[in-house]
Amino acid sequence: MFWIKHLNYKDASPILKKIYDRVSGPHQQIDNILMAHSLRPHTLTGHMALYKNIMHHTNNTLPKWYLEAIGVYVSFLNKCDYCVDHHFAGLKRLWGDQKKSDNFLMAMKENRLQDFFDPKWFKGLAYAHMLTLNPKKLSQHDIAHLRRINFSDGEILEINQVVSYFNYANRTVLGLGVHTEGDILGLSPNSSEDPDNWTHQ
Repeated sequence: MFWIKHLNYKDASPILKKIYDRVSGPHQQIDNILMAHSLRPHTLTGHMALYKNIMHHTNNTLPKWYLEAIGVYVSFLNKCDYCVDHHFAGLKRLWGDQKKSDNFLMAMKENRLQDFFDPKWFKGLAYAHMLTLNPKKLSQHDIAHLRRINFSDGEILEINQVVSYFNYANRTVLGLGVHTEGDILGLSPNSSEDPDNWTHQ
C-alpha cells in the first residue's frame, strides 16, 4: 500500500489504537497520511497537534478557506496529488460552490491566480510560492510588503506556518509513496473550538 510497512486499525498496538480512535473518521477510517506514521506513533501525535493548531484553531484570524487554499496551492507546487485532492475537497466543502472551486483549480493550473483572487489574497499566495520554491530569495522586504497590504504580523505567521506545514506533509506523502486509495477525501478535524478534538469529519 505504501513504500514502508504500516499498521491498520485491526493490527495496531493498544497505544496506536488509542491515537487512531482520536483521529478516525466514519467507520474507523484513518487517512493514509496518518497511517504512514504507524511505526512511530509519537510522530503521528506530533503531526496531528501541528496540523490541528495551524489549520483548525479558533485563534487564527485568516479565513479557514484561505488557509485551505494555501495548502492546495503549496501541494500543487510540490506536485503532491494526495494533498491537492484531499484539501481541494475540503476547500470545496467550505466554499459550497462547485463553479467557484473549479475556477480556482483551473486558475491554479494555468498560473493565473491573480485573476481569481483579490490582490491581497494573491500576494499572500505569492509569498507561499516563494517560501515553497525559493525560500532563500525571501527578505524583510517581502514581509514589509505583506504588512503594507494589511496583513498583520500574526496573519503573516499563519501563512508562514500553513506553507511550512504543507511542505512537511507533502514530503511525508511523496517520500513514502502514500496514495488516496481507501481514503475519504476532504475529511478534517475542523472543530476549531476544541484543540484536542482530532476526529476527522
